[in-house]
Amino acid sequence: MEKRFVYADNAATTKVSKEVLDAMYPYFTEEYGNASSIYGLGRNSKKAIEASREKVAKAIGAEPSEIYFTSCGSESDNWAIRGTCQRLKAKGKNHIITSVFEHHAILHTCQALEKEGYEVTYLPVSPLGFVNPDDVKNAIREDTAIVSIMYSNNEIGTIQPIAEIGAVCREKGVIFHTDAVQAVGNVEIDVKAQNIDLLSLSGHKIHAQKGIGAIYVRKGLALPNLIFGGAQERSKRAGTENVPAIVGLGTAIEIATADIKSKNEKVTAMRNRLIDGILQLPRTRLNGDREKRLAGNCNISIEGVEGESLLLMLDMNGICASSGSACTSGSLDPSHVLLALGLKHEVAHGSLRLSISAETTDEDIDYILEVVPNIVNRLRDMSPLWEHIIKGESFN
Repeated sequence: MEKRFVYADNAATTKVSKEVLDAMYPYFTEEYGNASSIYGLGRNSKKAIEASREKVAKAIGAEPSEIYFTSCGSESDNWAIRGTCQRLKAKGKNHIITSVFEHHAILHTCQALEKEGYEVTYLPVSPLGFVNPDDVKNAIREDTAIVSIMYSNNEIGTIQPIAEIGAVCREKGVIFHTDAVQAVGNVEIDVKAQNIDLLSLSGHKIHAQKGIGAIYVRKGLALPNLIFGGAQERSKRAGTENVPAIVGLGTAIEIATADIKSKNEKVTAMRNRLIDGILQLPRTRLNGDREKRLAGNCNISIEGVEGESLLLMLDMNGICASSGSACTSGSLDPSHVLLALGLKHEVAHGSLRLSISAETTDEDIDYILEVVPNIVNRLRDMSPLWEHIIKGESFN
């Protein structure tokens, strides 16, 4: 078997595309002006920022004035939740609603706010990884400040009923935020039609560079300043703008949303072949819904295998993969997302997330399906527990 390199961890980050790099390059060299300056070089940078703002807005059905650039999705998440809570605290609204399997940018922000006196309701998810809109409706109280439910899960790829949840929040007069970092560029988003008040996104998931993100803030909402200082981002987020990164984000999101349907058809076909191939191994299960998931997401639990060993051996064979969120890859704890689905600790420890993109080839899928079974069988042969496992009860 000839070794090759296959990148299958696009949910963690993506390669900066040539188109994005080419768009950014002039703003590192000739067009290096400060966008706050009044001379021509600065005005050129300002125009580039506003052009990118228009591209981001168009991609999600928003208006340019509703888009603010940030450093990443986590910053946008923090600003949305902390800013809303800060603004509504004087009105006695100190209750937050979210789900148990959100990204840690949400969960840790909520936990920090709990220490400041806020109350948080963590909604359960179904075994397939869905939040029930009725659960959201039943959890809303008079003192609820914000509901934050991710658009699609970063580990198992399930796509939430965002429009329904948004409608519930709009009916109840509660602000609705969604972390759409994984969803932007992969699903059709219309913040107006879906009753979304606040939305977070990030560039490095759609072939832009790391360190650039944005937040959509519906017109009429007024979030407090995130950073104090200069008048950048309409005086809401001080700091000299990262013009090359902003230009790159604008280019990336324009490309990513140009033909989502066609791209998804190609990627879904490869993903399904990947899922079907790995599920031929005994004692495996797909995590998340088969259909209502991101086109490039494949998350499978493999019983009798420890996730870290699997990833290290895949790396030795040139395959980049993950066992969950890259943000917690240094943790020995099992995925909170998989535990929320009801998986046992030992099963959650053996999960494999393969996230592919439109740049993945059929030959890449062939190679993964050739390598993974060999590694799994080797690890199971080495495990003192495997024989005990196959004689015992299987997991659900």
